[in-house]
Amino acid sequence: MPRYVYEIVTESGEPGERFEVFQQMTDPPFTTHPTTGQPVRRVFTPAWIAGKFAPSTSERSVKDDKKLERLGFTKYVKAGDGTYEKTVGKGPDIIQR
Repeated sequence: MPRYVYEIVTESGEPGERFEVFQQMTDPPFTTHPTTGQPVRRVFTPAWIAGKFAPSTSERSVKDDKKLERLGFTKYVKAGDGTYEKTVGKGPDIIQR
């Protein structure tokens, strides 16, 4: 279900307090605050982009590892100072400097 951001419309026309609501896409947009009854407008915000630790990033990493292995590559991940552990592919399990 999408998350929509609304802001209260003040008498001066300046942006007021913002709040978030989960609504179905087929629901009509709010014209008044659900609790206070003040007039509101929907605010368009930039899309959220997954960061380094977002679940979608880690799920994508697993798929990428399977693809690397299928293509014959070996992937190592840094495990400590000068130590790398194999996550996929052929070769030694650990490489140390």
